[in-house]
Amino acid sequence: MSRSLSQPGSRSDTFVRKLFRGNLLRFGISLAALVPTAATADVKLGLAGPVTGQYASFMEQMRRGADLAVADLNAAGGINGEKVVLQVADDACDPKQAVAVANRFVADGVQAVVGHFCSSSTIPASSVYAEAGLVIVTPASTNPTITERGLTNMFRVCGRDDQAAGVAAKQIVSRRLGQTIAVVHDKSTYGQGIAEGVRTELAQQGRNVVLFEGITQGERDFSSLVARLKALNVDLVFFGGYHTEAGLLVRQASEQGLKTRFVAGDGLATTEFAAIAGPASDGVMFTFYPDPRVNAGTADLVQRFRSAGFEPEGFTLYTYAAVNVLADAAKAAKTMKGDKLAAALHAGTYHTVLGDIRFDRKGDPNSEPFVLYAWNNGTYAPLK
Repeated sequence: MSRSLSQPGSRSDTFVRKLFRGNLLRFGISLAALVPTAATADVKLGLAGPVTGQYASFMEQMRRGADLAVADLNAAGGINGEKVVLQVADDACDPKQAVAVANRFVADGVQAVVGHFCSSSTIPASSVYAEAGLVIVTPASTNPTITERGLTNMFRVCGRDDQAAGVAAKQIVSRRLGQTIAVVHDKSTYGQGIAEGVRTELAQQGRNVVLFEGITQGERDFSSLVARLKALNVDLVFFGGYHTEAGLLVRQASEQGLKTRFVAGDGLATTEFAAIAGPASDGVMFTFYPDPRVNAGTADLVQRFRSAGFEPEGFTLYTYAAVNVLADAAKAAKTMKGDKLAAALHAGTYHTVLGDIRFDRKGDPNSEPFVLYAWNNGTYAPLK
């Protein structure tokens, strides 16, 4: 038996189609209304970093920057007419957890990622994104390896540790900050990387490092290390690592009578460092990028953060810029598809709160060099 009541093109087929159309029109239903239309989908951006743990203050900076950037984008119509939704995930600056976050983002249909914070998280996670065809822009991860692996999907709006190490070493020498130098690091990808870079740069400028020492992240008692520094008559310590251990080391060195200068990297760009170190934080120096809060045209944006009770220090505006770079590239490419988005990022010049950004073939920005900052009375400012 035939499964159809009429054959296509037959008289009965024509009659059935006319009858069907007539009944639809009688009930006020147009044929066009039965044709499925493409639903407007949200653009899903991932934001990954240490929501929990001792580096959570940096993630708060990133979260604030991303939240306001997304709000501003949606107020202006979103990305290519679609609303932007931010999906936040906690990697705790742990490489294994970062890979789990990356896989979850891929499974959840995230279309591009801002993050991660720690270089030790960004490196393994970015390989997952590359395999899935997702673009990642980090506002904070500075280890050179990140953009030296030939990944076309990896970008950053911040500088690199080899740049920071060069600036730190030159400033130490040109400002005559110390002659008997120790370099201490926290064994992290970021901390040890910048410490090794500073040691190399100092050697090239004729400065010998009398002690190169690794500590353990989470360590709280540095009395034995301070004793060794005193015995060596160290007058300058470069610290590669983050604010928690740095603050404890600086405070304990002061309490134990070690008279030395401290210089560090951008892991000190949070007021939590001064809270931990106390008055001993005064005079501590660190390398960081030019402060976008003082850029022409950012005054209104900075005031919006402050009106909400948040000081947009550290990586706040760098994250704001990372979101906007992704959005502008997606508008230029007219898609969030990874390969076209990456091509647009490589091809364009993007106007941001950090200034104009153009990426090289590796995904590094044409950013200004690092500058040296100093802490005083709980705040930091560039050294003159």
